[in-house]
Amino acid sequence: MALQFSVMKTPFRLDGRKALVTGGASGIGEATCRALAEAGALVTIADIDRDRARALAAELGGAQVLVLDITDEEAVNAGVGAIEALDILVNNAGIGLVGGIEETSRADFEKLLRVNVEGMFLVTRAAMPKLLESRGTIVNIGSVAGLIGVKRRFAYCATKGAVVALSRQLAVDYAGRVRVNCICPGTVETPFVEAYLEKFHKHEKDKVRAELHARQPVGRMGRPDEIASMALYLCSDEAAFVTGATPTIDGGWTAA
Repeated sequence: MALQFSVMKTPFRLDGRKALVTGGASGIGEATCRALAEAGALVTIADIDRDRARALAAELGGAQVLVLDITDEEAVNAGVGAIEALDILVNNAGIGLVGGIEETSRADFEKLLRVNVEGMFLVTRAAMPKLLESRGTIVNIGSVAGLIGVKRRFAYCATKGAVVALSRQLAVDYAGRVRVNCICPGTVETPFVEAYLEKFHKHEKDKVRAELHARQPVGRMGRPDEIASMALYLCSDEAAFVTGATPTIDGGWTAA
């Protein structure tokens, strides 16, 4: 009797699926756009930086650009509404702030809430009807700062904690219809971190960069492509049983 072998399909493929990535022109967002496109997805890069988004789209081939301020409700509804179909939403856009509660102005606190929480709410609400049609998936980019207290990150911890909570709530409300997960990275070496060093530690960048590497037990910051690989997995069929999860990618930070 002849032996029969099943042909294994290539894992983590997203051929033909339509994805929207906010903050998609740099850092973790850019790496995620690249990973999804390489897996066969048709990516819409949503970002306020038109030039960077267009340059990335030209590299990826087949990608679209949506110039978008996620805090502008009218623009979000129009921009997301113009997308014909959607299978994947990656809510990556976000900003940070250094300072404890006594150092944090009301204006800065409200700005972080607008971008990190309200912006995610607006985009997700606008995309949900399309994601329900496709039985799609949402990946939110949170942070270990949403799970633990990080010194002098009052507003950032507050907003990323909200991202974790809203991700879990959505996963419960839409279980069986739309999968929702939240990746919680540690410190990742991105333009976001470089901007932080330039703004707050201009004269001691190397020293502080070394400290950022050292606070992860593995001794280094993460790379954007490492976070993107987790996002790719969560968007794929191989993660069909994963919803409501908050996986950390932090070099052991939250385990220490």
